[in-house]
Amino acid sequence: MIFDWLKKRKEDPENSPEFWKAYLKNFEEKLPEEISDVRFVVLDTETTGFSYDNDRMLCIGAVSVCNNKIDMGDNFEVYIKQERFDPESVKIHGIIRNEKISTLTEEEAVKQFLKYIENSILVAHHASFDITMINRALKRLEVPKLKNKVLDTEVLYRRTKILSNLIDRNKRYSLDDIAEAYTIDVTDRHTAAGDAFITAIAFLKILGRLKQKEKLTPAGLVKIK
Repeated sequence: MIFDWLKKRKEDPENSPEFWKAYLKNFEEKLPEEISDVRFVVLDTETTGFSYDNDRMLCIGAVSVCNNKIDMGDNFEVYIKQERFDPESVKIHGIIRNEKISTLTEEEAVKQFLKYIENSILVAHHASFDITMINRALKRLEVPKLKNKVLDTEVLYRRTKILSNLIDRNKRYSLDDIAEAYTIDVTDRHTAAGDAFITAIAFLKILGRLKQKEKLTPAGLVKIK
């Protein structure tokens, strides 16, 4: 069964394809102990819908954050050939069928993404969705899930509220909510690259507020739930 085969491949990376071996090699180095030394990759995906089984990614956008700065020269954006088309989702992401843009196969897009992220800590808003979509693509390539640590800006934002005693613990926060709270321009909202940039700004503002209340380390950030 494919599950057993994937498990064996995870345990024996020497049997893995070269792109996966190269990705795994990044994790031989430990992450820095200071947040200022960590490379964060803030990402967003645009998809044909919300079904992990039936829908596919249309675009992956990302930008890196290091030493409390967004590095606009270190960014990533790929459009993926559409295997499935949902006209309803076009209202959100605006990517039409057969649009005249350069596209890659899902396989090539994911390989390039792995090469870009290396062992960085990944950041996204409602991160479980984006990470699961990427992991499903990896599963189709018959390799294991992402190994990177992951942060969710909604979770981190909620932490700022908890520390300030301003929280309804059941409240959900959209990226628009956070952008409004921090007066972030949302002109490029609902493009993968645009949402990644907005999320990166939000992430830096959230970090600034968390630092005012508690000592932060990369390991501590990852443990915030």
